[in-house]
Amino acid sequence: MASSMLRNFLFMLIFIRFSSDIVCQDQLSLKESSEDDDDYSDDSFQSNDDFLDRQNQVNFLTTKTYECHSCDAPDCAIQTVCHNAVQCWKSRVRESTGAESISRGCTTQSEQVIFMCKTPSFTAQHKRHASGQYRVECCEGDFCNNGTFPDLPAPYKEAFIEVSGSVLFGLKMVAAIVGPLGVLAIVGFISLTLLKKWHQNRLLRETRLNPEQYYATDELLRATAAGDSTLREYLEQSMTSGSGSGLPLLIQRTMAKQISLIECIGKGRFGEVWRGQWHNENVAVKIFFSRDEASWNRETEIYSTILLHHDNVLGYIGSDMTSRNSCTQLWLITHYHALGSLYDYLNHTTLTHAQLMRICLSIATGLVHLHTEIFGTQGRKPAIAHRDIKTKNILVKTNGICCIADFGLAVTHTQATNTLDIGSNPKVGTKRYMPPEVLDETIRMEVFESFKRADVYSFGLVLWEICRRVVSNGIVEEYKPPFYDVVPSDPSFEDMRKVVCVDQQRPSIPNRWTSDLVLCGMSKLMKECWSRNSNARLPALRIKKTLVKLTAIEHLPIIEDIEMCV
Repeated sequence: MASSMLRNFLFMLIFIRFSSDIVCQDQLSLKESSEDDDDYSDDSFQSNDDFLDRQNQVNFLTTKTYECHSCDAPDCAIQTVCHNAVQCWKSRVRESTGAESISRGCTTQSEQVIFMCKTPSFTAQHKRHASGQYRVECCEGDFCNNGTFPDLPAPYKEAFIEVSGSVLFGLKMVAAIVGPLGVLAIVGFISLTLLKKWHQNRLLRETRLNPEQYYATDELLRATAAGDSTLREYLEQSMTSGSGSGLPLLIQRTMAKQISLIECIGKGRFGEVWRGQWHNENVAVKIFFSRDEASWNRETEIYSTILLHHDNVLGYIGSDMTSRNSCTQLWLITHYHALGSLYDYLNHTTLTHAQLMRICLSIATGLVHLHTEIFGTQGRKPAIAHRDIKTKNILVKTNGICCIADFGLAVTHTQATNTLDIGSNPKVGTKRYMPPEVLDETIRMEVFESFKRADVYSFGLVLWEICRRVVSNGIVEEYKPPFYDVVPSDPSFEDMRKVVCVDQQRPSIPNRWTSDLVLCGMSKLMKECWSRNSNARLPALRIKKTLVKLTAIEHLPIIEDIEMCV
């Protein structure tokens, strides 16, 4: 009985628990469904509000209608009236080709208003590939779309240069040719620079290793490929050391082993003149025959004179004695001038008045420097007479001025001791240029002024040769040496004595010179230079002053690299 009651009690508890769970689940489901209904009701209310607003707007728009002007594109020529319009409009359209069209119209349906009047006014104002531009103005009111049409911005313009196909093809071809050539030129230049530097370094190493080519200081071992600047540095060093013109003797004794002879540029009674290379720069090498050792010694002695260095005197580098092919050679190394002698220059070149004065003034300046005794802090330069002035012994520089060369017959004079040094060379000057006192042997050999006056006579003949090559009034004479018309090409001493001393002839002055102010002045000057009376000849300084005056009269340009102080 008790067990039966207990079982019924438990059954009742289980039933009550099960019933309560079912009730709870129903309540939860009802609550969720009620919440969903609430959400749905909120959305419905919101959507209904939007719909009502739009409907009210549409109803508001449809409450009133207008009459509008209407015409078709492109020119809107024929106008009509549009009735029952919601809005009026007018527009301007520009196509991508640039053509413009205008139109007026109306919108009768309210749904079309947002599409017609709410779009952007302009399209692609600054784009290169735009399809076009347009502008629409909408309004409300009867015939409100009357009046001017809306404006559009200026069309986009792109500046460009039209290049034809042929020009473009030509430019490409030029670039294809010039480009590789430019690259090759740059590579070649760099290669040559590196090879040049390598060669200089190799020469420097060889010079250091060879005891016979060892110099006194390391500074003199420089092997730079410069022009006259390198020689000028050497000369300035030698002059400041008191050694006079040229390089120190220690260097001169080894120069022949370092110079490579390139080509023979002249031959004469003394020997040959070669163009050589020393430390990658051109030098002139005058090679004397062994029988002319006296001339070599004399010229070396004159060039080594203190303070002889001058722009209008050939630059001296050094002298050396060497043996080649079992023969003794006497070398005189000087600056190299590619234009050669004045004789060669006049044979193939005609001159202007400015070139004439440039040449004559530079020679006269060099002659003044030679004839003048100079006292300096480093010593004293004696007065020097050349004794062989002629066009073949005058060299032309690239800048058009001249310098005097060949001092094998020169004599020196020191005024303080009244010492006259004639030298041991028995030769005399060139017969064609000899003055009368030398030809008739009346020259006073003990007086230094006699030699200076002889130089002036020869210089007068040189002036005549130069003036013949000056173009005046379109006329110019061919080059001829002095007395070409009265003596043979290689005159003897007697031939010249008869013409100059006995017949007292001088080179003839062309008639055209009288009509030219410069040539007329030059003819008077040369006549005073070759006067029969040596005492009447002008000194070198007076000749230079006269040339300066002639230059000033004609307003010819005065050359800065000629010493103008007189």
